[in-house]
Amino acid sequence: MLNTADENRRRHDLHPDHPVWLFGYGSLIYKADFPYLARRPASISGWVRRFWQGSHDHRGTPDKPGRVVTLIEAPGMVCAGMAYRITPDVFEHLDHREKNGYLRVTTPLSFADGQHEQGLVYIATADNAAFLGEASEPQIADHIAASHGPSGSNAEYLLQLAEALRQLDVVDEHVFHIEHYLLRACD
Repeated sequence: MLNTADENRRRHDLHPDHPVWLFGYGSLIYKADFPYLARRPASISGWVRRFWQGSHDHRGTPDKPGRVVTLIEAPGMVCAGMAYRITPDVFEHLDHREKNGYLRVTTPLSFADGQHEQGLVYIATADNAAFLGEASEPQIADHIAASHGPSGSNAEYLLQLAEALRQLDVVDEHVFHIEHYLLRACD
């Protein structure tokens, strides 16, 4: 397992008195277990959400990792999610939560009102030790159906993410197709 918490602390020199925007595209959309100053739907360009990252510590185990989302570069595409205005001390919790291969990256954020801000986002790239990579959506659904970890079932993660995206009026075919295959397999 790759623990990225220390690397994330070194990556950004954040001033304690300057809040920052954090973009969430997976569980951060529906599980804001941290204090925030503001919360707004947002999007980032050039990325798509994919269930290609392994979860050894939340939705799976080291022996049987689950699958969670990361971002994959995709020119011309837009990934919608939720942005949180947070104080830098919140990253102590978030760096631990996202430690399984995710690194903080600076990104431009777009809001529905046309406003733009710089923010941070956690991305697990293909070179991290927990990256599982591409698979067909039915294979991903089967993998998710069979995975469980300390934070609960991998299926619960997928279903909560799909519902959160619907509440934001976001259509994500990758997530919704996997949800379809998962629900069909559970019937």
